Amino acid sequence: MAEKEVCPVETAQHVLSGKWKVMILYLLSVKPRRFGELQRELHNITQSTLTTQLRELESVGMVNRKVFAEIPPHVEYSLTPIGMDFKPVLYDIWVWGEKYQKEMAKRS
Repeated sequence: MAEKEVCPVETAQHVLSGKWKVMILYLLSVKPRRFGELQRELHNITQSTLTTQLRELESVGMVNRKVFAEIPPHVEYSLTPIGMDFKPVLYDIWVWGEKYQKEMAKRS
């Protein structure tokens, strides 16, 4: 019996599900960041939520975690090649968000 095909939109929804994932990907699309930088830029995110979201993005191949063997040790997060392929989508989301904000401002 043939396997059921999974809709690509369903796949994308699975990869991107979570309140903070798109914002994390956006920040990492600009430049690699350390954990503390991400937490400061993502106002109101808890340490455990950020850790969970980063681990999930790492497990699906979107984010790379690099540990530097220095004292004190630190970790830097960046986009993987498949994560970099998502940058044009992030740009389109940005453009749509601007249009939406302008349209909503007109209605106020």
